[in-house]
Amino acid sequence: MLSLAQPASLLATLRQFHALTKPRVVALIVFCAVIGMFLATPGMVPLPLLLAATLGIWMVAGAAAAMNCLVEQKIDARMARTKGRPLPSGLLNPGQTLGFAILIGGVGLWLLHQQVNPLTMWLTLATFVGYAVIYTVILKPLTPQNIVIGGLSGAMPPLLGWTAVTGEVAPEALLLVLIIFAWTPPHFWALAMYRVEDYAKSGLPMLPVTHGNRYTRLQVLLYTIILFACTLLPYVYGMSGLIYLVSAVALGLQFLIYAVRLYRDYSDALARRTFVFSIVYLSLLFAALLVDHYWRY
Repeated sequence: MLSLAQPASLLATLRQFHALTKPRVVALIVFCAVIGMFLATPGMVPLPLLLAATLGIWMVAGAAAAMNCLVEQKIDARMARTKGRPLPSGLLNPGQTLGFAILIGGVGLWLLHQQVNPLTMWLTLATFVGYAVIYTVILKPLTPQNIVIGGLSGAMPPLLGWTAVTGEVAPEALLLVLIIFAWTPPHFWALAMYRVEDYAKSGLPMLPVTHGNRYTRLQVLLYTIILFACTLLPYVYGMSGLIYLVSAVALGLQFLIYAVRLYRDYSDALARRTFVFSIVYLSLLFAALLVDHYWRY
């Protein structure tokens, strides 16, 4: 007879596998990909295509996150922020993690190839390799500029969404990639500054560890200025209108205020608020693009 403990244990195990996918990070990735899908067409995205592309991208992104957890399990065990993850805490083992990543990654790629288009599948695979191998294995332990160089893989979701609908790479999609590429350094370094002790324990050459707090604050400010300029390009190029422009300026000025305050009067609490705002910022910016897109059409 099935005991009550068995379903509870199965549910707990499933939760650990879900945690391997870094759900909050992947949710933002999928959100940006979905925005890319809708921006690629003046009408609505067909529901079967929307579901297949969203699920496929989610599964491959989750597999990349699981591989990151597998590669960095010893590093995660040294850091307060990550020591509770399934591998360092012993709730899952490396074999289970690898098998899970292969399973959901493989199914996701198959789904993209069969139900979406081969270009999106290959670009998604390249994104997986960029994050799970080039960034995690090579760049992250090698250089404090890891998040800048490796940020390209994290910037790909809107392009994946665009190609899922159109089957081709377009300048508009590349502008969206550029925005996320410029957003990544100030977003991540805000986190790294208030978690600097954790990163020092990890042995990873993160910028606040290798170059200090003040230099990192300057880089956050400079990249935020670059980001502000990049967010104006969709309007300049003609892919968006006044709704997006007003939103981009308002959100960008708020981000700049955070960056200036961080540079002039640093505190861990302010760095944390900047990090949280950066997530809200990107979500609202892409939502404004979507509203503007359908308002114009």
